[in-house]
Amino acid sequence: MADDLTLDQLRQHIDALDDQLQQLINQRAQLARQVADVKLVEDGNAVFYRPEREAQILRRVKERNTGPLDGETVARLFREIMSACLALEQRTKVAFLGPEGTFTQQAALKHFGHGVDTVPMGAIDEVFREVESGTAHYGVVPVENSTEGVVNHTLDSFMDSSLKICGEVELRIHHHLLVGENTQEKSISRIYSHQQTLAQCRKWLDAHMPHVERIAVSSNAQAARRLKDEWNAAAIAGETAAEIYGLKVLRKNVEDRPDNTTRFIIIGRRETPPSGQDKTSMLVRMKNRPGALYHVLKPFMEQGVDLTRVESRPSRSGNWSYVFFIDFEGHKDDVSVQRVLSSLEDEALDIRFLGSYPRAVI
Repeated sequence: MADDLTLDQLRQHIDALDDQLQQLINQRAQLARQVADVKLVEDGNAVFYRPEREAQILRRVKERNTGPLDGETVARLFREIMSACLALEQRTKVAFLGPEGTFTQQAALKHFGHGVDTVPMGAIDEVFREVESGTAHYGVVPVENSTEGVVNHTLDSFMDSSLKICGEVELRIHHHLLVGENTQEKSISRIYSHQQTLAQCRKWLDAHMPHVERIAVSSNAQAARRLKDEWNAAAIAGETAAEIYGLKVLRKNVEDRPDNTTRFIIIGRRETPPSGQDKTSMLVRMKNRPGALYHVLKPFMEQGVDLTRVESRPSRSGNWSYVFFIDFEGHKDDVSVQRVLSSLEDEALDIRFLGSYPRAVI
């Protein structure tokens, strides 16, 4: 019985399993290389990253998991194995809203794993241009926050872009109080962070550091960078910033709302086939008349398609004209979605699919 084994015997069993795991992981990596060779023979411009297949694999990982590790943890382990194997097929370049250490970079690594090259960009439209030009394979940008609402710059960028959404990431936003290795808590006289982050941590700061000066900077990553030469300062940022800039976490999870979540989208140049559990985003420009929103929503209700988000933005084609950004459950190839599209064509001036993509798995 395993319960009767000594500590040395248990460690021997673990070592033996580690050997087997390593052999199996390398066998998987070798198969990934063979997959790349086959793809290149069939198509010189082969697509190596397949969002729908990766989502299906990760779902199966969670479904067959029996513990004691929870399904999310096991899926994250497989995410990294898959990322390392994909890097053997093709080193993927992912542009993100920078600088390094932002939550957007953390979202990129959560979605793609650490086997990709992440490249920081200064603005959301720069991420779009980097992917459109082919300099980056994919891009990651924020699209909405559970507290702050939608990111309008991201929605507006789609009005002039042909890029497709090929994935989504939901990231629970945890803010940590970070300091340099030689900084003592009692010596902190100022705290750097982005204005929104300071607002999201206001109650905690009022309760625990009411007399410390709060200084708003352009990003949490910049706040973390500033600590390099300041022994009496702290920053509020995420785990990625702490790792990149070699900082110590003095206090964890100092945000006022523990459920604060940001949704990010993955943008690329190709459409994504169905994965079985998908979402679709689309842009609809309606005729300027009373009841426009009603005529947009009615076909979804009639076909039983679940809407997850509806946002309106001013159209660039004229005053008091609007476009609707719509997210809903399902893939654009689904029969019910095709019926919705057919109904909308009689009412809308313009309909554009921004992408159908797998629902976030981890």
